[in-house]
Amino acid sequence: MANDVKTSALRRRTVLRTGLLGSVCAAGLPLLSGCGEISGGEGSVQTLNAELDILPEYVEWPLPTQPDLVGEPPDHPSAYLTYPSPVPKAVPEPHGGSGTYRVYVPNWGPAMAKDDPYYDAMAEAMGGTRIEFVQNDPNAYTEASVQWIKAQEFGDAILLFSWMTGADANFDQTVVNRFANLSEVLAGDISQRWPLLAGRGDAAWAASVWAADPENPAETSGIYGIPWTLNGGPGNGFFYRADLLREAGLEVPTTVEELLEVARAWTDDPAGRWAIGGTDYMSRAWFRLAPGSGWIWDGSAMVHNNERSEFAEWVAFQRQIREEGLVHPSVGTPEFDGKALQRAGQVLLDQDGWARWTDMPAQVAATGENPDFDLDVLGPLTFEGREPMYHGAGGVAGWLFLSNQLEKEQIEEILDVANWCAAPSGTVEAEMITYGIEGEHFERGDDGRPQFTEAGIAAKQDSFAFTAMSGMVQNLLEGPAEMVQRRFDFHASVLPVLVKDQFENARVTAPAGASEAGTVFDEKVNDIISGRAELSSLEDAVAAWKADGGDATRAVYDEVRKTLEGQ
Repeated sequence: MANDVKTSALRRRTVLRTGLLGSVCAAGLPLLSGCGEISGGEGSVQTLNAELDILPEYVEWPLPTQPDLVGEPPDHPSAYLTYPSPVPKAVPEPHGGSGTYRVYVPNWGPAMAKDDPYYDAMAEAMGGTRIEFVQNDPNAYTEASVQWIKAQEFGDAILLFSWMTGADANFDQTVVNRFANLSEVLAGDISQRWPLLAGRGDAAWAASVWAADPENPAETSGIYGIPWTLNGGPGNGFFYRADLLREAGLEVPTTVEELLEVARAWTDDPAGRWAIGGTDYMSRAWFRLAPGSGWIWDGSAMVHNNERSEFAEWVAFQRQIREEGLVHPSVGTPEFDGKALQRAGQVLLDQDGWARWTDMPAQVAATGENPDFDLDVLGPLTFEGREPMYHGAGGVAGWLFLSNQLEKEQIEEILDVANWCAAPSGTVEAEMITYGIEGEHFERGDDGRPQFTEAGIAAKQDSFAFTAMSGMVQNLLEGPAEMVQRRFDFHASVLPVLVKDQFENARVTAPAGASEAGTVFDEKVNDIISGRAELSSLEDAVAAWKADGGDATRAVYDEVRKTLEGQ
């Protein structure tokens, strides 16, 4: 069952029926009205068949420093091999502002004291506007954000990652009822005041559009969020300790069968070594399962991963590696810390985001604990000789939503800040956002690269603050030259087999009950994988899922497919 590489192809001022497929439910159900407060109802199909004049006009923002390695962003980002000496300000004359705004964000790192001089320096650099961040526990943030937004208690703005929006069953209605419509301010040529926001491009802005009335999207669509990072390229990595593999005299696996052989040879339970850590999201591509929504059009029918024979193979594989004792025993529990276990050499292979490939080697090198430490990433694995596949990232990673209680002038002032924060690597702005104040939070190494001081590690490193205000005008790879080159080359190597969600440009809410049916199905699958249920019970689990919501959702996605294809 072939899956074609799917890329965004949004044209100027036309969303091509993408990005506006909002709350979608089973055909034949009543459409929402567009009057006043939008209620949940039974859902609807939001489509766009006409050109919109609400998107900012795209005006390219030329990079101030040309990258050493030129790719094809966003799926193959360009890169700097040496730290780019920050050019004069990307925003030479920021608009002066006197407002103070509270912005809610999740935060994984340290939280700066509110009187830290960093905030004064940032306000001065941005023209006077002061942002006060309410940094929250990321583990509780998703669920808590639903209540904050319903109560209109999220300050002046809130950052939501795209994966967080599913916590609110009526998120599409929440958007148009709680957040500011930015269209009046952003429509047309905004390059004079906000040149970096104008350079974000149609794909990012089109993904930030919602329609208040699904029956009349051309008249009721609006931009309701400032888009964060535009995703592209391989979504995540399956990392392995190359030094430990070499030490054991084992070859890098290229197939699932070879992976099993390596795992059996390396695992040593009495010695506290288990080859495999997390695999749940990375391993699906090895069996050619679809990314994202899991729905694909196979040329004749709409099919979900759950009902495909490849899924049964994937479940059998997940069960097998556990039955054979190849998986670290804490995988799937809150106690599992893949980073720490892989660094300590107790786990050979583990899945993660791309930061691990740069952060972990840097941390090990800084301590001098293991001069031979070498972390690498596996390419696409295949199963039973099938064509390789690698799941790609698409769409925007999230949005900064502004309160609809703000006045137009306040919205414009926050957009001034967002424009400033959209500056990419190689600019003074990006350096201040990432590293803080020179001499306080960082010092420069011999190569000119910022290095956090003790004060920076304690207060700034990994702190999520101004990075929330906007995605960069262009994402660029930057770091130690060897790691950047490896990352750049890896992106290039997987491009021919990179596959994205066929519905990445659709915003879909499943029919009532479908989400619960999916949760129940996942629990049954977990029981099978862990050995609490027989593998033979998968067939009945699939049948129950289809009856309780899978088939109804199939009708939704088939309707979406027809709309996207202009049928």
